[in-house]
Amino acid sequence: MIAETVCSAVAAAGLGIAAVTAYRKRYLSAARIAAYALVPLGLVMTGVVEWLADTAFSPTAWAGFGVLGAAWLLFASTRAVERRRGLGTRKERRAARSGRTDAVAPAASAPSLDSNSASRPAAKPTAAQDDFSDIEAILKKHGI
Repeated sequence: MIAETVCSAVAAAGLGIAAVTAYRKRYLSAARIAAYALVPLGLVMTGVVEWLADTAFSPTAWAGFGVLGAAWLLFASTRAVERRRGLGTRKERRAARSGRTDAVAPAASAPSLDSNSASRPAAKPTAAQDDFSDIEAILKKHGI
């Protein structure tokens, strides 16, 4: 009962401030203030304030919030353990189960295990690579 009265008084005061703001030709600010002022009144009229007041003083509701918190804590801790064990994300586990990886396209060749080009034998330059060797030399000369 008191909460509804306070919310109605806050709404009335906000609408008064909005009227004064509109009188000063600041219509956009007045409309925004009126919108904020009407929120508590709307909450009272829809019954949300009464529901919140009943919930705030209900031990059953607080026990329910405790159960929800425990469920969230269990969920978060199991996800943390899952990540720590290196099981990866759900998408990675699903891909591992089905035996495929998203890193390589289906038609692509197998990726090399060592990305260091010095460990691979140098291929004999072809005519196309020979044509670009002078361009590469110029680019290296200019630090590009």
